[in-house]
Order: sequence, then structure tokens, then C-alpha cells
Amino acid sequence: MDTSRLKPFVESFWEDSILPSITEYIRIPNKSPAFDPQWVEHGYMEDAVTLMEAWARRQLAAFAGATLDVVRLPGRTPLLFMDLPGDGGDTVLLYGHLDKQPEMKGWSEGLGPWLPVRRDDKLYGRGGADDGYAIYACFAALLALKEQKLPRARCVIMIEACEESGSYDLPYYVDHLLDRIGKPSLVVCLDSGCGDYERLWLTTSLRGIAAGTLTVRVLTEGVHSGDASGVVPSSFRLLRGLLSRLEDEATGEVKLPELYVQVPPQRIAQAKEAARVLGDDIYVRFPFAGATRPMADDTGELVLNRTWRPQLAVVGMDGYPAPGNAGNVLLPYSTAKLSVRLPPTLDAKEAVQAIKRTVEAQAPYGAEVEFDAGEGGQSGWHAPPLAPWLEAAVAQASQGAFGKPAVHMGEGGSIPFMGMLGDKFPDTQFVITGVLGPHSNAHGPNEFLHIPTGKRVTMAVASLIAAHHARKN
Repeated sequence: MDTSRLKPFVESFWEDSILPSITEYIRIPNKSPAFDPQWVEHGYMEDAVTLMEAWARRQLAAFAGATLDVVRLPGRTPLLFMDLPGDGGDTVLLYGHLDKQPEMKGWSEGLGPWLPVRRDDKLYGRGGADDGYAIYACFAALLALKEQKLPRARCVIMIEACEESGSYDLPYYVDHLLDRIGKPSLVVCLDSGCGDYERLWLTTSLRGIAAGTLTVRVLTEGVHSGDASGVVPSSFRLLRGLLSRLEDEATGEVKLPELYVQVPPQRIAQAKEAARVLGDDIYVRFPFAGATRPMADDTGELVLNRTWRPQLAVVGMDGYPAPGNAGNVLLPYSTAKLSVRLPPTLDAKEAVQAIKRTVEAQAPYGAEVEFDAGEGGQSGWHAPPLAPWLEAAVAQASQGAFGKPAVHMGEGGSIPFMGMLGDKFPDTQFVITGVLGPHSNAHGPNEFLHIPTGKRVTMAVASLIAAHHARKN
């Protein structure tokens, strides 16, 4: 791989082809089905698929024998499946998604979720970094290899439309397409994060999640607080007490021993190295209010907290009017939506049952207590050890694209596809990386794609695919 040729090619392709298309993609409010139950009727997901399909077909013309199918299983979100023949019998699987998180409040003036705005090196708007850029970066990397006439393995690109809802459609597609996918020897996923924008970050693990709603009901209807308080227990007080069974409110430490695992020594060492590289950037990238400070002074502990230790977040509440509309009424129920991040190797179904047993046991005052997890359990993923060729290739790719060594670190989020592939292909090598760095704020207001990092990750992917083919030659 000639880096002196790779960089200008990728720069030009991003500016001339990728950015115009991804700008139009950001305009489409194609929220994931969990956030838009009427996604079929609204048609925005179809708009996003149509946009990306048309762009991808134009690129496919450069690859002899390449195919693209929009695969549609009944009642499920569509999936883009591209097959680009290569040299030799190996297969590389490249993955991304095109569905988006909802709008979220708090966007700065002049910005919005469906309003693409480029300011210097940043392209603002929902979905650009998470994960709309993936299909574009995949094709740019493959075209860069073609431009240098470098051989590569057969490449399969899969872009799903259900990731932000937990990828509940994806297992059906993987099973449906298994014969067409083949047995990949390398999987490249571009839906992860980066600790900074200065080097290639390789994701070594992903946390799982146990999500559900906890409801405490004390009345069949609201009653005057002057009449009932002191007689009827407050549903909020009872809810607060139940949450204390799960979490120490003073420290944030999860109390349930069933939600912990032994952290592998290698991951502890990598967490300390990531903390050394990042320093205070581990926490200063968050928009703390006032004098709020992080949960620990040791940055290595903060890395482990967000990658290998369980953490509870209350992400939604129901049963309450807005403060301006609140009368003096003792409310009949309180509902909290809980999101418990789980260690990568913990079984999510067992975690859900442990949470349910803990909060539903011995309901205070005999109140009605229910924890409804639905399909809210998703196990995490732990990367297999890197093969020597891949470890060397990652180091070379980071040096070539960024000019600095790569760093290995776990991520706090979930990518269901990785665990699914790990189960089906236990001997496969994984490269999980991405562009979600400091302040990029995926899922929140002011999400942006850091364009130089998108270009450099593209360069790194091209280098890795070339190294994958060269490893046997």
C-alpha cells in the first residue's frame, strides 16, 4: 500500500462523492423502529435505503461481477447486501447500519438533527457518525485498493436498518444469508468509538445491556395529597427505595454481585494504557454542568467503569405531569425506564432475571411492583486475541493513516451484530473501530462526524484489507 497515493485518493473521494451524499442522508429522519413504530408508513427508512442503494450502485460499476441486493424479509427492516468478488478464497465482511436515534433536545442554535451543517472539520446532524458514514468508507477503501491495483479477498458489505433498536431483525437476515455470506476470516465494523482523533482505536470489548421498565403502583387513580399523604405511601419513594436495591446512590456502585465478572488482566493493562494516552480527556470531553466531577479520580478506573463494570442509568420516567401542570396530587404510580450496562462476558438474560428478582421481592407496603424487560436483554462481546499478522497490520495501518500507534480499549456501548458473529464464526478475526470521539455526541444533541477521522479510518481499512490478503503470500 502506497500511503503517498492513498491519502490524496481518499481525500478527493470523500470531498467529491461521500460528503455530498452523506449530507443528503442526514436530512432524512429515518429513526429506528423502536423510536418510530410507523416507520413503514412514514417511508423515511425507505428514503435512506434508496439514497444509499443508488450511490452504492454507481460505485459497483468499478468492480467486475459485484452485486447489490436490498433484502426484505416480511415484517422486517430492509438490509443492503453487497458482494464484491476478490482474489483467492477468503472473505472479509464489512458492517454498518443506516437507522438513526431520535431527535433529542438541546441542539445549539443553527444546528438540528435533520439539518446537515459543515463547520470546519465537522459535519453536524443525526446519523453521520453513527453510522451513516460506514457504507461510504467501505467503498472508498475498496476503490483505493483498486486504484493501486492491489489484490484483496472477496468482500461482503452488510448495512442493516435496525441496529439502534437492538438489531432484533439482524439474526433473521444472518440466517437467511448465511450461505451467501460464507465464512469470513476477517470482520470489519465501523460502528464504534475512538478515544481521540489522533490515532486508530481498536475496540476490544462491548458491554451488554439489560433494559426494562420498573413500575410501582399504589393507587388506581390520583388523590389529593393533603388528604392522602401520610396514609398512602408515595410511589416515588417506593421506587427510589427499589432502585437502592440495585445501586448505591452515594457511589453509583451496582450492588448485585450477579452483575459482575472477573476482568481479564490484559484488558486491565490496556485500560491503564488507554488512560495514560488520554489523560484527563477521558472525562473533560463530557459537558459537565457547574462543578460536577467524574465518579473517580483514577482515570484507569474510569476506563474500566465504562467498559467492564455494570452501571445503572434511569433514562426515562412516566406517571408525572410537567412541573407547570402539577397539582397537589399524590400520584397513583411511578415508572422508570432502566438501562443497566453489563460487563462484556456476562449473560444478559441471567442479568435481567437477577434484576427482576431483586426489585420485585417483598414489595414495600404490598404495592404492585413489576419489572418488565420485554426483549431488553442483550449480551456484550469480547474480542478474540489478535492473530500476529493482524496485530502487525493494525499497528502499520494506524501509523500510515494517523502517524501514531494504535490503542486498544473496550467501549461502553453495544453492537449486537458482533456477539452474533462471534458465536457463528468463533475463529474469525475482528477489527472494530469508528469515528465517535470526544464531543461527537452520538444519540445526543449536536452529533457530528469528524471528517478528517472519517478519511483516516478509511485509509486504515484499506491498509488492513490489503494486509489480510498479503498474510498468506
